[in-house]
Amino acid sequence: MDSDVPSPEVAASVDSVTQDLQNQSLGMDGGDGKNSIRGKLKLEDLNWDHSFVRELPGDQRSDTIPRQVMHACYTEVSPSAEVENPQLVAWSESVAELLDLDPKEFERPDFPLIFSGASPLVGVRSYAQNYGGHQFGFWAGQLGDGRAITLGEILKSKSERWELQLKGAGKTPYSRFADGLAVLRSSIREFLCSEAIHNLGIPTTRALCLVTTGTYVTRDMFYDGNPKEEPGAIVCRVAQSFIRFGSYQLHASRGKEDLQIVRALADYAIRHHFPHIENMSKSDSLSFSTGNEEHSVVGLTSNKYAAWIVEVAERTASLVARWQGVGFTHGVLNTDNMSILGLTIDYGPFGFLDAFDPSYTPNTTDLPGRRYCFANQPDIGLWNIAQFASTLQAAELINDKEANYAMERYGNKFMDEYQATMTKKLGLPKYSKELISKLLNNMAVDKVDYTNFFRLLSNIKVDPSIPEDELLHPLKAVLLDIGKERKEAWINWVKSYVQELAAGGCSDEQRKASMDSVNPKYVLRNYLCQSAIDAAEQGDFSEVRRLLKLMERPYDDQPGMEKYAGLPPAWACRPGVCMLSCSS
Repeated sequence: MDSDVPSPEVAASVDSVTQDLQNQSLGMDGGDGKNSIRGKLKLEDLNWDHSFVRELPGDQRSDTIPRQVMHACYTEVSPSAEVENPQLVAWSESVAELLDLDPKEFERPDFPLIFSGASPLVGVRSYAQNYGGHQFGFWAGQLGDGRAITLGEILKSKSERWELQLKGAGKTPYSRFADGLAVLRSSIREFLCSEAIHNLGIPTTRALCLVTTGTYVTRDMFYDGNPKEEPGAIVCRVAQSFIRFGSYQLHASRGKEDLQIVRALADYAIRHHFPHIENMSKSDSLSFSTGNEEHSVVGLTSNKYAAWIVEVAERTASLVARWQGVGFTHGVLNTDNMSILGLTIDYGPFGFLDAFDPSYTPNTTDLPGRRYCFANQPDIGLWNIAQFASTLQAAELINDKEANYAMERYGNKFMDEYQATMTKKLGLPKYSKELISKLLNNMAVDKVDYTNFFRLLSNIKVDPSIPEDELLHPLKAVLLDIGKERKEAWINWVKSYVQELAAGGCSDEQRKASMDSVNPKYVLRNYLCQSAIDAAEQGDFSEVRRLLKLMERPYDDQPGMEKYAGLPPAWACRPGVCMLSCSS
């Protein structure tokens, strides 16, 4: 596989943001498409379809012996996790509504058996997907669904299908040396964060329900030779598709014989998930000058694959910009964790920023290099798009010019979205690079809580009569232990900020309402997850359910819940809370 990084010219448009964040790090050292009618379907009434299995080449074998699976996009396997008296921990009302599923179904005695895979649903045709990927910048070869088993697709209409997948359901041919299982700890994190990210307005895979298996799983959480027994669990994940960049990369890496699979998989994705591209006509006039050379034009209507990668690039750029806006760090941005639909996918060692640190990585596996730290996410998104583009080039679906244009569009889209996001977060009339750069530098130097700072910022008033020594009062809860010099730096910044606000002519009340609608009060901080995990491991699932409910309305004040917006306690800094490994 070609793992060259994007050229400096292509990367230029994200460099400035990335460099600013990295510089600040160094400075620290000195809508979900709901149906209008509430669903009333029973599980037996779900309309299953199996287009992925039906339309793409599959493995000739169905055993789960770890092996290289050649010339196939999937292997048909059944859930095999050992189950003893499984329990339903929690379920998402909005995902049930998305699937038109009757809420009473979750009260069924056999529901935990069904969603642990112990009691198969009629109509499913389960399989594990085959894919590869770059892990931490290096080509890893075949990876695949090592513990996730897709049950099939629920068809709601000709244009709407949802895949249901059980994560932690047992071995597949892609499990390698692992057991194909998941523990309660990581399953709670995935379940809660899938729904929390969705409610922040960021594209993501969803989670229908979480069940315990009633059995124990051995895990070495820190890879330090001290494994322990942990409760097993299974999450039912939901997405329109779980296809990743790595789904294409694997087949392109295997040479000429498998390049036709890359094309078949591209055709499948466009047909089912990008039908507007399939239906493009010449009248759409989707032609663009690349700006690199005279008369150099990319005509997207003449090549659907070029139009497709441009849209994938733009969706990815938009996704990363939204992560940066709320301070979310994915933790493992390998190409096998990149969705072609621009969804947040595969919640492992993720983390929301507490004290602002651009070099923050929640992943112990990513130390000391911090490849996937918060500041690097924009560039990594571009690097991953470059790998995806080289895959389509290898299959002769796009040419160099089209690949470069897709990467150029990534950069432009990211900057457009990031600037718009930060402008809204600050309630500014227009984007100000200097003001925002100084702010982020101040936040990094003083380790200011990211979420709480932006939430409190809406309380700043445009009032010239406020004395200088009172300018910081609205921010005092987050500007802790700052000395005279730093206080002066913050006062100067607030003065500049108020001047920018005054130029916009918006009332304080209007601006506060607007800013509070984009700056969440509640995010799923790692220590909140850990509190829910600690209780759940003792059999008390109430905190999981409380957090699920809380995260449904992250932008609302929710009186009585203020403690969930508080600064992290001292114990939140310990390994296993603020940082985790890729182990589950």
